[in-house]
Amino acid sequence: MTLHQILALMVIALMMAVFIWDRFRYDVVALCFLLISVSLGLVPYDKAFTGFADDIVIIVGSALIVSAGVARSGLMEAAVQRFVPHLNAVRLQMLLLVGVVTVLSAFVKNVGALAIMIPVALQFARRSNVSPSVFLMPMAFGALLGGLMTQVGTSPNIVVSRVRAEMVGESFTMFDFTPVGATLAVVGIIYLALFYWLVPQRKRENVSVDEAIEIRNYVSEARVPKGATVIGKKITDLVKPAEGNAMVTSILRDTKRVAPLPDTVIAEGDVILLEGDPKALDAIVSNGKLKLTEDRIPSENSGSAEIEAIEAVIGKDSALIGTSARGLNLYENYDVNLLAVSRQGERISERLREVILHQGDVVVLQGRQGILPPLLRELGCLPLARRTILLGSVRRGLIPLSILLVAIGITALGVVPVSIAFFAAAVAMVVFRVIPVSEVYSSVDGPILVMLAALIPVSDALRTTGATDVIAQWLTIFAHQMPPAGALALILITAMAVTPFLNNAATVLVMAPIATSFASGLGFKPEAFLMAVAIGAGCDFLSPIGHQCNTLVMGPGGYRFSDYPRLGLPLSFIIICVAVPVLMFWWPLQ
Repeated sequence: MTLHQILALMVIALMMAVFIWDRFRYDVVALCFLLISVSLGLVPYDKAFTGFADDIVIIVGSALIVSAGVARSGLMEAAVQRFVPHLNAVRLQMLLLVGVVTVLSAFVKNVGALAIMIPVALQFARRSNVSPSVFLMPMAFGALLGGLMTQVGTSPNIVVSRVRAEMVGESFTMFDFTPVGATLAVVGIIYLALFYWLVPQRKRENVSVDEAIEIRNYVSEARVPKGATVIGKKITDLVKPAEGNAMVTSILRDTKRVAPLPDTVIAEGDVILLEGDPKALDAIVSNGKLKLTEDRIPSENSGSAEIEAIEAVIGKDSALIGTSARGLNLYENYDVNLLAVSRQGERISERLREVILHQGDVVVLQGRQGILPPLLRELGCLPLARRTILLGSVRRGLIPLSILLVAIGITALGVVPVSIAFFAAAVAMVVFRVIPVSEVYSSVDGPILVMLAALIPVSDALRTTGATDVIAQWLTIFAHQMPPAGALALILITAMAVTPFLNNAATVLVMAPIATSFASGLGFKPEAFLMAVAIGAGCDFLSPIGHQCNTLVMGPGGYRFSDYPRLGLPLSFIIICVAVPVLMFWWPLQ
């Protein structure tokens, strides 16, 4: 071995050890090892920052924006309430999420299938009062398993089909992967349903100040317009989407107050007073198709087309103290709406527009972006750290889901690469105002993207220094002393081990020729060995960097690098034990 090959292997080994040690932030570790690789000459100066333009970084960043757009639409929450309103057991929720992602991933790009279901997982996590980390890693693993079932499910299957056509003269077909892939998927789902608890419940480590704000007793009011979905239904049906985090405090019908008993029937024209946290209030309003603030929409005279809601505390010298929204004519004089009020230690029973505001009250004001900051100064209010308040925001209906499905469709048909399709989908989310421009960059998990971009050139040093060729020579020497099943398992294990350091498609390009010559040298047919390469490249359960699906859930799940082997190492062992005999049955070696 040359000096550079030895150094490349040492740098990779040391980097993995530091990741598993888990004492430093993963993006800082990645950047440090990028600098070390450059200083040792393993990564040329002009290649040091190529990772920032790599397709994987674009795919993950775009998928995060697209997923946030789908989540913001409320469609997935509505689907959960419609189809599985009483599914509260964590294990059953797990089975549903992993099963759906696995089946979807067989026919669409697995990162797209995962992006669709992440909002549902977040909804289930809130419903069951557990961390999203309980669901997200098993879902990512399910997406990887689902991709094994068809030729279009994952990139390794497509690449290995092309390699077989070049080397044997015949490509794998669409469903050649199904018998083995479906078997592995079923076994994997059973394992994930039984042992999901191996992953510790995590919270996001990079939670911002605005996410730490917790105000649960906002009071708001909504009107039941013509065509609202809750007309004729009971109060219990109205508050069900809030999942216990909001309640109806009063109903105003004509000039009377109606007691909000659980079996009270809602009628058109009712004004409903609500109390709860902002997300729960928004769930009630959006699912019930209720209307806030008498349908008054701030004008566009401010020069900004974006409407936002902002939380603010009423200061001691505020002009709002001792008056009400009606008394101030907030909408007529300032072009803003009062959406909610929170008062510590006191329940508000008046209509929102009639509430006499006090010092220390927290209010939610809705208006155009250009208006709110100077208005808060004028009114003597102190804005809280910015966070997403969906209450009263405009929903774009089916637009975000349609954008995602179009991106998945054109990818499946091979019209454009995945990176272009998802990048275009992310841009479309902004153009169609699914996500306000102010929230786009907060949807992208910066540390994850930096880690990926820094690791790509470091990992590629294994290939550029020729270390992968040396590994292939060692494999061939070692395999001649093994039985057929052992040789097949060796190729599968090697592909699994290499995938975290090369992207999965690159793993196939490196390993497939090795596997073919390997099989030929041992006197075996190459199909089972090529399939083993595809399975190994598609089954990275040990790190967040080998596949986009694992990376996609790292931020929302709050996972550490060392969390992946906890759930993934036993699954990898199971895949190896099941895949080898199944491969030998469906693709005989001789």
